[in-house]
Amino acid sequence: MKRLMFTFVAIILALGIAVAGDYKIPLIGSKAPKFSANTTEGKITFPNDFGNNWKILFSHPADFTPVCSSELLELAHLQSDFKKLGVQVAVISTDNVELHKMWEAHLEELDYKNRGPIAIEFPIFEDPDGKNSKLYGMLHEPTSTNRDIRGVFIIDDKNIVRSVNFYPVEVGRDMTEFVRIVEALQLSDKQHVYTPANWESGDDVIVPYFPYTQAELAANPGLKDDYYQVGDRIWFKRMEGNTVHK
Repeated sequence: MKRLMFTFVAIILALGIAVAGDYKIPLIGSKAPKFSANTTEGKITFPNDFGNNWKILFSHPADFTPVCSSELLELAHLQSDFKKLGVQVAVISTDNVELHKMWEAHLEELDYKNRGPIAIEFPIFEDPDGKNSKLYGMLHEPTSTNRDIRGVFIIDDKNIVRSVNFYPVEVGRDMTEFVRIVEALQLSDKQHVYTPANWESGDDVIVPYFPYTQAELAANPGLKDDYYQVGDRIWFKRMEGNTVHK
């Protein structure tokens, strides 16, 4: 009887682990999970239908709520900034697409921060059963079993997850931060550099190596003007207001 009970418990635990494993949060460096769903722009497969662009997937708790409304209006305001970086934006929540469309139409009539009405040019995915939100770990059950928290996944042009951020329901996100993260990631990829704390586009960057050899400096004395040292471990490269371009 004890052996039978032990076997039963082991099976239950194994099933629980398997189910939990299906819904773990995708980690930085992993392949972005794929899903297809109806959106305000028709049925879309994410991230594949966005091609070789960078992508950002935002989740939000509920349509027509004030914090979520402010976030989508800020996203719409930054659409041109994302486009310059080659980024396509997508939004997902557990509300259905009919409600999404009504909410989108309502938001497009608003004059938020005296900017005038702005057209929302990104799709909003429906996810009424929460299946796709679970693929990205956006349903945090201690908070809610049927409403997403505020999640953000930044995905590169090869569909690799590069940044993961989660925010509580009560706190609206700073949408400009995600422009900054993409700028930093693209600059890092292009020039093999790191960005220091509070970095903004155009600021100096950190080089993760000694920037030049004595032989290189002898051949090109001007190299020393391109870099500077803070302490004995931090080397900066001067950017001189340069901005990243895709």
